[in-house]
Amino acid sequence: MIKDNQQHFNRLHVVLDGLVVIVSYALAWWLKLSGIFASNHVGVLSFEFYMKALIFIVPLYLLLYYAFNLYTPKRVQGRRLELSNIIMANTVGILIVFAGFFLVLSYTEEAKNFSRSMFAYFYIFNIVLEEVERLVVRGFLRSIRRRGYNQKHILLVGYSKAAEQYIDRIKQNPQWGYNIRGILDDNIARGTVYKGVKVIGSIENLTFILPENKLDEIAITLGLEEYYKLEKIVSQCEKSGVHTKFIPDYGNIIPTRPYTEDLLGLPVINIRYVPLSNTFNAMIKRLMDIVGSIICIVIFSPVMLLSAILVKITSSGPLIFKQERVGLHNEKFMMYKFRTMYVQTEEEEKKGWTQKNDPRVTKVGGFLRKTSLDEFPQLFNVLKGDMSLVGPRPERPQYVEKFREEIPRYMIKHQVRPGMTGWAQVNGYRGDTSIRKRIEHDLYYIENWTLGLDIKILFLTVFKGFINKNAY
Repeated sequence: MIKDNQQHFNRLHVVLDGLVVIVSYALAWWLKLSGIFASNHVGVLSFEFYMKALIFIVPLYLLLYYAFNLYTPKRVQGRRLELSNIIMANTVGILIVFAGFFLVLSYTEEAKNFSRSMFAYFYIFNIVLEEVERLVVRGFLRSIRRRGYNQKHILLVGYSKAAEQYIDRIKQNPQWGYNIRGILDDNIARGTVYKGVKVIGSIENLTFILPENKLDEIAITLGLEEYYKLEKIVSQCEKSGVHTKFIPDYGNIIPTRPYTEDLLGLPVINIRYVPLSNTFNAMIKRLMDIVGSIICIVIFSPVMLLSAILVKITSSGPLIFKQERVGLHNEKFMMYKFRTMYVQTEEEEKKGWTQKNDPRVTKVGGFLRKTSLDEFPQLFNVLKGDMSLVGPRPERPQYVEKFREEIPRYMIKHQVRPGMTGWAQVNGYRGDTSIRKRIEHDLYYIENWTLGLDIKILFLTVFKGFINKNAY
C-alpha cells in the first residue's frame, strides 16, 4: 500500500539528508581549513575533533527537519514553502550548534582555535545541497508518477461542483500521482462520466467497497444539500481505517480561500482570508506607512512646492482640493489633492468622473493629473492614518452606494485602508477603466497581502504607475 511506500521513502529521505549534512560539513571544513581559503594552519583544531561533532550535529538536523515538516508528502507541497522550511531549520540548527560549542569550549584552550567561519560555510552549503537534493527527489517522484507508478488511489463520495474542481486539479497535475477510481452518488446516474471519472454506484456501495482495502483515501465531496449524510459516511470510513478528507462544496458561498481558527476546540471557518486583520501585520504595514510617508514628504517637498506655485498662479481658488471618500470600515474621510479644476459648485462636482478634454480641468491641472503629481498631498492622509501608501483606491460615497449593488463583493475593499497606489493601478486599471477588473485586482491584493507585495507595488508605481493615459 501507499502508506508502506511512504514510510520506506521517508526512511530513505532521512538517510539522504544525513549524508547531505555530512558532505556539507566536510566540504566546509576542507574549504576553510584545508582548501583554497585556508590561510594559517597554526593552532587549527584537528580534523578528528571537528568530525566528532557530527555525532551530535546529524541527529540534531534530522530532528529539526522533522520539526519543520520536511518529511511531509511532496505531492502538493510548494517548493518555496519547502525552501523556506529548509532555511528556518538550518538557521535554528546553526544557532544551536554555535551555542553548544561555546558552552563546551568556553573554558578550554580549543575555544581560541574554533573556526566560526567554517560553520558559516556549512550553513550555506547545507541549505544549497538540501534544496538540490529535494529538487532531484521531487523531479524523480513526479517522473515516475507521470508514468503511472507510486499512485495514490482515491474514491470520491458525492458528485458536486467541489468534486468537479477536485478532478480538474488532479487531471491538470498528473505529477501528484492521484488516481481517482470513481464517484459514488445517490442522485447521478451510474455510468455518468466527468473527464474520464465515472459514477460507479450509490453511496451505499461504500459498505462493500471499504472492506476490500484497495483504497488509499476517501474524499467526501457531497453537495451542500446532502450534508446530512456526512456523519454516517465519516463514521463508515473511520471504521475501515482508510484516510478520509472532506472537500466542502462552498464555492458559491466562499469564492476564495477561507481559513479556520480554533475557538476553544470549536473550528470556525472565516469566509475570507484577510492578512491585514492580523494585528501584527497591520502594525507592520502602519509603521511602513508612517516612515514611508515622512520620507516621501521630505524627498518630494520641492516637487510639491513647485506644483503648489503653478496651481496658484494659473487659476484662482484654493491650492488643495478636499473631497469626501470612503475608507477603512466604510468610514468617510476628506482626501487631499492639488486642485486641478476651476472652482466649481458642490452640484457641479457631483456630475461624474472627468471626461477627455473636460473643460473643467485647467492646463496645469491636466499635466498634474497625467503625471499623478496631484496625488502627492495624500501623503498627509497616509500620515494621519486615513490612507495607506498601498491599497485599493477610495471612491466617493455616491459611487460606493452605486457599486455595492451592481458589483458582487465590492464592499470587501473597505476591510483595509485605501491606498495612494494599488495592485489594480500598476496593472493599468486607473481612471476610465473597467471597475469590475479593478475590484478583482483589489480583492487579490486584500487576500494575498504581504510586505513584499507592497514593496513590489511601490516599485512598479515608480517605473510605470505615475504616467496615466486614462487620467483626464
